[in-house]
Amino acid sequence: MPTISMTVNGKSVSGEAEGRTLLVSFLRETLGMTGTHVGCDTSQCGACVVHVDGNSVKSCTMFAAEAEGAQVTTIEGMANPDGSLGVIQQAFQDNHGLQCGFCTPGMVMTAADLLKTNPNPSEKEVREYLEGNLCRCTGYHNIVKSILAAAATLRGEQVAAE
Repeated sequence: MPTISMTVNGKSVSGEAEGRTLLVSFLRETLGMTGTHVGCDTSQCGACVVHVDGNSVKSCTMFAAEAEGAQVTTIEGMANPDGSLGVIQQAFQDNHGLQCGFCTPGMVMTAADLLKTNPNPSEKEVREYLEGNLCRCTGYHNIVKSILAAAATLRGEQVAAE
């Protein structure tokens, strides 16, 4: 089996993988990074979203070999260096943007991608950007509220918790 090397959350890693191994499987099974979830096996739910070279990718749609030499960020890489929750993660906690938590890693990664390109999204823009992510527990209200709160925090605005 070929050895695949990449940088995940700032650390150089490598592992063996068959050519048909999906990036999500490589992250979870080979590297033990289980924060990235597999929710549907059809690339519809978004629970497996990671960033590859700065781009949001459903890791169930990409072979691990395609990430050879890439910079990959997973949900584990969204925390602060001291291990505390990052801004988006904290906003999800503060605004009850999760219930069972299964979709949360993909939602956080998608939110980070949105806020990178649009630091002041409207509610409508957030909802449209989340179209590739499914949550089976919530009505998305608190997820959207969390993303808007994270955006405000990242812009340096005070956010009142409800």
